[in-house]
Amino acid sequence: MKGFKIYKDVPDETEMKRRYNGRINIFFFSAFLIFCVIIVRMAILQFVEGPELASQETGGEQKHFPLQPIRGSIIDASGTKLAYSTASNSLYITLMKDYSKKTDKGKANRPEAEKMAKQIVQAFNKYGDPKAEPITVKKVIEDLDLEYNKQHGYEPRRIKTDLTKEEIAYFMENRAKFPGVQIVEENVRHYDPDTVAVQTIGYLRKFGGSKSVKDYEVIDQSNKDQENPGLIYTEEESVGYDGLERMYQEELRGKSGYLSIPINPQNMVDGVPTMVAPEKGLNIHTTIHKDIQLATEQAIMDRLQYLHTHPVSGKLHKDAVTGYAVAMEIDTGHVVAMASMPDYDPNVWGSGGKITQDVVDSSGNGTITIYGSGRSGHGFESMIFLGSVIKPLTVLIGLNEGLFGPNDTYNDQGYASIGREGSETKIRNSSGHRIGPIKPQQAIQQSSNAFMIDWVGKKLVSKYGGEKGVTVWDEYMEQFGLGVVTGSGLPKEHKGLKNYTDTKAAGSNLAALAYASFGQQGKYTPLQLAQYTVMLANEGKRIKPQLVSKITDQNGKVLKEFGREVLNEVDFPKQYWQTIKQGMNTQGIAGFEDFKYDFARKTGTSEQSYKGVNLDNGVFIAFAPRDNPKLAVAVVVPEGGFGSQSAAPIARKIFDAYDEVYGLDGTPHPKKAEEQTEDNSEDETEDNR
Repeated sequence: MKGFKIYKDVPDETEMKRRYNGRINIFFFSAFLIFCVIIVRMAILQFVEGPELASQETGGEQKHFPLQPIRGSIIDASGTKLAYSTASNSLYITLMKDYSKKTDKGKANRPEAEKMAKQIVQAFNKYGDPKAEPITVKKVIEDLDLEYNKQHGYEPRRIKTDLTKEEIAYFMENRAKFPGVQIVEENVRHYDPDTVAVQTIGYLRKFGGSKSVKDYEVIDQSNKDQENPGLIYTEEESVGYDGLERMYQEELRGKSGYLSIPINPQNMVDGVPTMVAPEKGLNIHTTIHKDIQLATEQAIMDRLQYLHTHPVSGKLHKDAVTGYAVAMEIDTGHVVAMASMPDYDPNVWGSGGKITQDVVDSSGNGTITIYGSGRSGHGFESMIFLGSVIKPLTVLIGLNEGLFGPNDTYNDQGYASIGREGSETKIRNSSGHRIGPIKPQQAIQQSSNAFMIDWVGKKLVSKYGGEKGVTVWDEYMEQFGLGVVTGSGLPKEHKGLKNYTDTKAAGSNLAALAYASFGQQGKYTPLQLAQYTVMLANEGKRIKPQLVSKITDQNGKVLKEFGREVLNEVDFPKQYWQTIKQGMNTQGIAGFEDFKYDFARKTGTSEQSYKGVNLDNGVFIAFAPRDNPKLAVAVVVPEGGFGSQSAAPIARKIFDAYDEVYGLDGTPHPKKAEEQTEDNSEDETEDNR
């Protein structure tokens, strides 16, 4: 209807009051419930969870007890394991009670522990190896360390290693009888009993006694901050101390296992420990070939014995008691043999055997260091003057510097003179022989000291001046790997001694270069000599000596491969290389009379004075075949006399061994396989009879 408004119903005052009171009641009831929950929770915290939380606040936590990592293997080029680890099960006991508390009379309260020790010994006597040294109850009590003198209360105690299967079965079946018992798989390191390249492979020592090694000192310092239990090194852990064992320590080691142990504020076990197993390390595949290596080692020892019993150059060489050899592939840089003789059995380091002085003396790798294995009677170092094996490089320097040409002729009178006029010093050829007119390649072949002095040493001084001439010589030496490390990566590798830089001791810059030109002013390692020889063979590429071909995991998966690596290169005219290769043709080489390959070689005989007596050292380098070279060999025999008689026969045996395995012409010549076939045929004939 027009003119009227319609209004909604409005609650009266009583209704509004009723609704308000209802809301107030709900609020107070909710608040009451919340306070009840809070009070109940506080009671639980105080009376139920309180002791546990207090324990955690005052020190309750998880402790990690490390278990030894299982080291990977070092495998030779034929697949033979040269270093490997085998499983060894050990018995550990974790103290589940605190036995350090005293009785009222002040005596140790440990009858339960003594009873358990007796039962353990009884089990050892019944199920253990009868040939093993018996373990006494007293020894078990000492190992349990009930007073915590050596270990924390929560740490497991190692009671016995190398458990038999019967011992393992017994303790596993009787866990309830021996609270806290654990059988833990550890490992023992073994090395090939044929002692294959032992100085190159290296050996292990306890981490606690290896911290003089810089790498391990750093690890020791970082141990306390290491969060990953598997990477923490323990004092008793075995680590690589030399050779490939040390060079590839990180890869070989793997990761430690550990027992995760809940402990209470008293540092005692407070729960059941859980175990995380160790991770086995990776496998290192070395380029060393066992057959070639053993042939090299035997060749050295046989030749040393020959020098002791057969006059060479008119006399016996009984002081020749060491020998060193390296064989390196020219295409790949693979080192197939690296021998430092005499050697030793590296198993003695980990067996608990006696480390004699002979073992210590023989542990040095004479192919890379100044102090080699079994140092000779006169105390000679393993690095010696090169002698005439430097002459191919000396001629290369002369050619490249334009000091003479490939077809120039020098008149060798048997000596060269240095020094001021009227007080000259005559430096003669070996045996003082006069050669007459010779070209550069003939100077190498006939080993003319006079040529090297007059046409290289003197002419470098004339061209550059004395001081600069020495610098130029040094630059060439380093380009050819002499006076710098080879890049092999082996620990303790020496870069050689540059005696020619001590011009004051030499008398003058000219004198230093004169003597350096024919190999009497620089001392280098056999590995450097091998690398130098490879560079002569491949005409200017310095190749890294490769000791490892690949790294694999325990399933055989290749994780990393190592290929040919050129460290530096020199660019000389082809004719210069041909000249020196023609010169590397020394005649009358012992042991090579029936060698079927044409090969390039250079002998060396360096002189060193010891207590007023001049002693001759034998040196020999060679590569074969000459025109398509596959293998380079360097051999050094301190105090062995002429290199052609002492070192060369060793090189021949190395070439033969390589030829059998790989083939110098690219085709292996496995005599052993042929011999095996013949033996099998004989066996079949015998059976048919």
